Amino acid sequence: MLKNLKEFLKQKRKEIKLTQPELASKAGVGLRFIRDMEQGKKALRLDKVNQVLSLFGYVMAPVNHRDLEGEDETR
Repeated sequence: MLKNLKEFLKQKRKEIKLTQPELASKAGVGLRFIRDMEQGKKALRLDKVNQVLSLFGYVMAPVNHRDLEGEDETR
Protein backbone atom coordinates (compact mmCIF):
# COMPACT_ATOMS: atom_id res chain seq x y z
CA MET A 1 0.00 0.00 0.00
CA LEU A 2 1.22 3.48 -0.78
CA LYS A 3 1.97 5.67 2.18
CA ASN A 4 1.05 9.06 0.82
CA LEU A 5 0.11 11.30 -2.05
CA LYS A 6 3.64 11.85 -3.30
CA GLU A 7 4.30 8.13 -3.68
CA PHE A 8 0.91 7.61 -5.31
CA LEU A 9 1.53 10.35 -7.86
CA LYS A 10 5.03 9.16 -8.73
CA GLN A 11 3.82 5.60 -9.22
CA LYS A 12 0.87 6.58 -11.41
CA ARG A 13 2.97 8.97 -13.49
CA LYS A 14 5.60 6.31 -14.10
CA GLU A 15 2.97 3.68 -14.93
CA ILE A 16 1.79 5.77 -17.86
CA LYS A 17 5.34 6.79 -18.74
CA LEU A 18 4.99 10.55 -18.38
CA THR A 19 7.66 13.01 -17.38
CA GLN A 20 6.84 15.68 -14.84
CA PRO A 21 6.57 18.35 -17.56
CA GLU A 22 4.25 16.13 -19.60
CA LEU A 23 2.02 15.46 -16.59
CA ALA A 24 1.89 19.16 -15.76
CA SER A 25 0.85 19.97 -19.32
CA LYS A 26 -1.83 17.26 -19.46
CA ALA A 27 -3.23 18.27 -16.06
CA GLY A 28 -3.19 21.99 -16.84
CA VAL A 29 -1.01 22.88 -13.87
CA GLY A 30 2.52 24.24 -13.62
CA LEU A 31 5.60 22.06 -13.46
CA ARG A 32 6.40 23.54 -10.06
CA PHE A 33 3.09 22.22 -8.72
CA ILE A 34 3.86 18.68 -9.89
CA ARG A 35 7.31 18.88 -8.33
CA ASP A 36 5.82 20.17 -5.07
CA MET A 37 3.36 17.27 -5.02
CA GLU A 38 6.04 14.68 -5.68
CA GLN A 39 8.29 16.18 -3.02
CA GLY A 40 5.54 15.99 -0.41
CA LYS A 41 4.85 19.68 0.10
CA LYS A 42 2.48 20.01 3.05
CA ALA A 43 0.31 22.85 1.72
CA LEU A 44 -1.18 22.33 -1.74
CA ARG A 45 -4.31 23.71 -3.37
CA LEU A 46 -6.91 20.96 -3.24
CA ASP A 47 -8.52 22.02 -6.51
CA LYS A 48 -5.20 21.60 -8.32
CA VAL A 49 -4.48 18.29 -6.55
CA ASN A 50 -7.82 17.00 -7.80
CA GLN A 51 -7.09 18.35 -11.27
CA VAL A 52 -3.95 16.19 -11.38
CA LEU A 53 -5.52 13.14 -9.74
CA SER A 54 -8.48 13.22 -12.12
CA LEU A 55 -6.14 12.17 -14.93
CA PHE A 56 -5.82 8.85 -13.12
CA GLY A 57 -9.49 8.58 -12.18
CA TYR A 58 -9.03 9.66 -8.55
CA VAL A 59 -9.90 12.55 -6.24
CA MET A 60 -8.82 13.54 -2.74
CA ALA A 61 -11.58 12.88 -0.27
CA PRO A 62 -12.03 12.82 3.49
CA VAL A 63 -11.25 9.52 5.15
CA ASN A 64 -12.05 8.61 8.71
CA HIS A 65 -8.68 8.21 10.42
CA ARG A 66 -10.11 5.30 12.42
CA ASP A 67 -10.47 3.38 9.16
CA LEU A 68 -6.70 3.72 8.70
CA GLU A 69 -5.72 2.41 12.12
CA GLY A 70 -3.52 -0.64 11.82
CA GLU A 71 -2.59 0.04 8.20
CA ASP A 72 0.94 1.02 9.21
CA GLU A 73 1.52 -2.61 10.13
CA THR A 74 0.58 -3.77 6.62
CA ARG A 75 2.85 -1.36 4.74
